[in-house]
Amino acid sequence: MLFSAFQNRFIEAGCDEAGRGCLAGPVFAAAVIFPPDFRFIGIDDSKKLTETQRYALREVIQKEAIAYGIGQVDAEEIDRINILNASFLAMHRALDSLSVSAEFLIIDGNRFKPYNTVPHECIIQGDGKYLSIAAASILAKTYRDDYMANLAIQYPQYGWKNNKGYATIQHRQAVMKYGISPYHRKTFRTNALQLEMFS
Repeated sequence: MLFSAFQNRFIEAGCDEAGRGCLAGPVFAAAVIFPPDFRFIGIDDSKKLTETQRYALREVIQKEAIAYGIGQVDAEEIDRINILNASFLAMHRALDSLSVSAEFLIIDGNRFKPYNTVPHECIIQGDGKYLSIAAASILAKTYRDDYMANLAIQYPQYGWKNNKGYATIQHRQAVMKYGISPYHRKTFRTNALQLEMFS
């Protein structure tokens, strides 16, 4: 059972991102605010869930949350500011889109760029410890998967419907054969040497 909150004094939002290690597509982030007494068995780190479970839980999260927000940073921005800063920016955009202002943030991971003057706590593997971070991981993952599935219709050669832009052998081989798309991160190299190392 995951913890419902890190603290109970302030309105707390959990934040997480998805797509940080991909070769293509945006990085997505989500922020979720639950009621203080919220409990729901099944919400967990998105990586521990099946695709079917994630989409079913997305409906629960969006119904039960006091507020949730989604943010994204595209490949061009990622190349310009680097993936770490892009991940922080995606979280900031998710927080910007909340209908209720967060007064305290819990962030999955060990680094974060402060959001305005809102206090925050970074929690390593927080998506497996706190419900709001786990919920944010589910929203970020499913919204990003939807985005990549739509892109896959336009660019079927890269296998994005299945690999979602991650650096699979199939994806790397497609880049070698077809070149990069406008949605590839140019600072994420996909050369022959890397392909050999991962094969």
